[in-house]
Amino acid sequence: MELTSWLALAAICVMGAISPGPSLAVVIRNTVRGGQGHGVATALGHGLGVGLYALITALGLALLITKTPLLFDLIRYGGAAFLAWLGLKALLARPGDAGGRQGSHPVRGRRGAFEGFMVAFLNPQLAIFFLALFSQFVRADTGWQQGGIMMLTAGGIDALWYVLVALALSRGPVLVWLQAKSRMIDKLSGLVLLGLALKVVF
Repeated sequence: MELTSWLALAAICVMGAISPGPSLAVVIRNTVRGGQGHGVATALGHGLGVGLYALITALGLALLITKTPLLFDLIRYGGAAFLAWLGLKALLARPGDAGGRQGSHPVRGRRGAFEGFMVAFLNPQLAIFFLALFSQFVRADTGWQQGGIMMLTAGGIDALWYVLVALALSRGPVLVWLQAKSRMIDKLSGLVLLGLALKVVF
């Protein structure tokens, strides 16, 4: 891939990453309730999910998802169910459920990575986004090497953005203020996630 093409691809991936949505809500919530490690793990898991979708798209498999209604619906409803589960968990969370000092616990980190990955991977809109985006860059002879470049570009930019979000929210007075408002953040993020789940279904 030529440098100019890669720069154009990277710029669009940056715009897609910084657009607010369920991913941002999950990263913010996990950072506030679990600390820096939990937020960073969520960000890395999300980047992995985005990168995997990018690879699938680059190799032409996303077309199968968008052209096969049953498979597309399975992913769509699975994503809605997962968003609803996260939303209910946020709404029912108690103030003492988690604290910033627990963010480095390995089980907690794995759970954050899993949640971040699933929020990305169970979002069929990513397939449509990458299908539209990569149609400008993919050629008939696109193979694993160029697909890998696209995967690392999309997944790396996404992970980097959300890691920066997690780091910014987990330091100094920002974290103190957010932790003081954690119950309100839980309720708001829960309502947002439930609303997004309903939007996916309807």
